Amino acid sequence: MTLHLGILQTDSVLEDLQPRFGDYPSMFEQLFRAEEPTITVTTYDVRRALPKTSVCDAYLITGCKLSVYDDLPWIRDLADFVGRAIADKRKILGICFGHQLIAHFFGGHVAPAPVGWAVGVQSSDLVKTTPWMEVAGKPPKQLHLVSSHKDQVERLPDGAEVFARSDFCPISGFTLGDEVLTIQGHPELSTEYSEALMGVRRELLGENVYRNGMESLQQRTDERLFTQWMLAFLRDSSAATTEPIESSTRG
Repeated sequence: MTLHLGILQTDSVLEDLQPRFGDYPSMFEQLFRAEEPTITVTTYDVRRALPKTSVCDAYLITGCKLSVYDDLPWIRDLADFVGRAIADKRKILGICFGHQLIAHFFGGHVAPAPVGWAVGVQSSDLVKTTPWMEVAGKPPKQLHLVSSHKDQVERLPDGAEVFARSDFCPISGFTLGDEVLTIQGHPELSTEYSEALMGVRRELLGENVYRNGMESLQQRTDERLFTQWMLAFLRDSSAATTEPIESSTRG
């Protein structure tokens, strides 16, 4: 059966960078189609409107330059949509802003990280393995993904379990039941895009953060592996949602 994935777009690539890199939905579509060519992908700009929860089999929340605790109606509406989608037995993937949104609105907490910006390639230790991680063989000890964030999840929602952590970002990835999978890093972003974005933000980041981020781009990245994990997670139908998960925090 063809998987229908809804991309919940929360931001756009800077106009000056789009001719070279495209926009975030196309990055995700390319990522997933490389592993599953038959997948159906539909994009919804949630800053303007949300789909019905039943339209897609699963939904992915993209990254965003805003913070999840910014008091904007569309952010609160998106959180409510996620709760309804889970109640409708739709699985959710949260990437960066999506990772933070699910934590913040479902009982956890997100705030600016005391350590500041994380850019370039960041490494997280895998502290838990699951069956969907074994789709590509024995999971590695670490996961390496491009990152770009200043906020972090400081407290998990009840029932959530961390599967990836680092000293820099203690809650790098978590699951919430069998319905939600999140990651702080960006599997959709290439090191080339990271280099270009850091160039635009060099003054904002500061010279030390910029130089360290640029040096980190020499590391390998695991976007293909994590995409295989996401697809395996979405395909796992062993668990069914029996009780709705309601958003409980309003920033």
